[in-house]
Amino acid sequence: MQDTHGLRFQWSTNQFLLATALFLTAFANLAFFRNLAVTFADTPWGLLHMLSLALVLWCTTLLFLSLLSFRPLLKPVLILLLLISAVSAYFMDTYNVIIDQDMLVNVMATNSAESADLLTPRFFAYVGLLGLFPSLLLWRIRIRPSSFRHALGSRLLLVGGAVLISLALVLISSAFYAAFVREHKELRYYANPLTPVYAAFKYGKTRLANGDVTVSAIGEDAQTPTADIDRELVIMVLGETARSDHFSLNGYARETNPRLTKYDVISFTNVSACGTSTAISVPCMFDVYDQDEFSPSKTESTQNVLDVLGHAGVSVLWRDNNSDSKGVADRSPIEDFRSPELNPSCDEECRDEGMLSGLQEYIDRQATGDILIVLHQMGSHGPAYYKRYPPEFRVFTPTCDTNQLDSCSEAEIRNAYDNTILYTDHVLAETIELLRHNDPRFETVMLYASDHGESLGESGVYLHGLPYWLAPDAQTRVPMILWFGRNYHDADTTAVRQLSDSPWSHDNLFHTLLGLFEVSSDVYDAAKDILQQSRSQEGALVELDRRTPESSG
Repeated sequence: MQDTHGLRFQWSTNQFLLATALFLTAFANLAFFRNLAVTFADTPWGLLHMLSLALVLWCTTLLFLSLLSFRPLLKPVLILLLLISAVSAYFMDTYNVIIDQDMLVNVMATNSAESADLLTPRFFAYVGLLGLFPSLLLWRIRIRPSSFRHALGSRLLLVGGAVLISLALVLISSAFYAAFVREHKELRYYANPLTPVYAAFKYGKTRLANGDVTVSAIGEDAQTPTADIDRELVIMVLGETARSDHFSLNGYARETNPRLTKYDVISFTNVSACGTSTAISVPCMFDVYDQDEFSPSKTESTQNVLDVLGHAGVSVLWRDNNSDSKGVADRSPIEDFRSPELNPSCDEECRDEGMLSGLQEYIDRQATGDILIVLHQMGSHGPAYYKRYPPEFRVFTPTCDTNQLDSCSEAEIRNAYDNTILYTDHVLAETIELLRHNDPRFETVMLYASDHGESLGESGVYLHGLPYWLAPDAQTRVPMILWFGRNYHDADTTAVRQLSDSPWSHDNLFHTLLGLFEVSSDVYDAAKDILQQSRSQEGALVELDRRTPESSG
């Protein structure tokens, strides 16, 4: 029915719900249906099962909207859900990611520069066509007046009909749905906007539960050996989005580590990250908890390895060219190298190499004691890989020179990404050169580890941040490299190298960092210290050599 001006229609609340649920199911769930097609299109009755799932998704979305949307808030709630679904659809359709709680943690920790790399013309098209345009139409349509009794009755009929249809479809194909729930959990995570809204609810609940955080001290008994008169200088380079299998040190066919191969570095080839996003992995790398014990709330409320080293008298400095330390360096000196004010190596963006500027002067000012310096890289952060390296490192061509990965070939994306690894190789080599300059005064060590990996289009997946149980090795296998200066005598490099292919993880970093400084503390676990394991390996090899008949002759 038209109104008196002939410009606006009237709909019942049920019509609003039916139309919105249908629109969301049909247009905001491309990733859901695309992944369904990959899984079921070639199976017997695959198309019928996909149609059944589409109807169940529509009914489930309708139920969801019915529970949230009552007349006073009907339009605002539906418009909010349309906008949420439009943004979620863009990221799921474009990068095949899942919007879960961990992804929201990562989003909230992202700075404006990283966010800008994700805003493309396609993003605004999604927001406009799937969010703003249908929202404008909904806003223009009037809600048909009805009594409370009539509205309640019609709503119950709508909900009852959706439930009955869903139950009938599930019962008709009970064997299929049993297998779907049991074996294809990942597909359900693509349901939009159901999964993003649920993730937002969980995220908000967690933040409210945390409230004001009181940080508990750990390792206050930490100390270094009084008999040790040698000073340690350790630089830890915290990598960003680097894949282990794209390092030529680890067997990658391309020469992405031409400089590091000239040093006696030890590259660990089988290292697992504790997360698939910076906001999860970085705190996890430095905290005392293992991956299976980790939670953001526990990390926020507990001191980390930087604090323990501080208790032991180690001077700690954090330099950041990424978004921030994710809370790790909240109680340590931190310097922001994302602007030319501190970073002299800035062009299109500030370069990781600039974090080495003035570092020698800082080292010289520390008259006594051991030193730990953490350099947090921008590294290989996507999707704008082409921004992550200076022009002279554009070696692998042609490259994807846009943040719209869908407009580039897989080869162009890989070329741009490999150039970022090539630049990281340069930064690490320059770090080693700085340490070599300090060899006469210190026992020097460089430790490099990336926070997580990156998908480059394999199986249609891009970037990172998938739930850990679903994430491919490309997102969870990370490079880790150790270099020892000529005066570091607390580790046998031969024994360490023999462990380079053993399975390690971010869980080992806390204890290995303490081991590098020879820190004793009740929070130190020698069994998780890579250096301590190498000492055990060295002892075992010596004992084995003693027992062999050849050695006794």
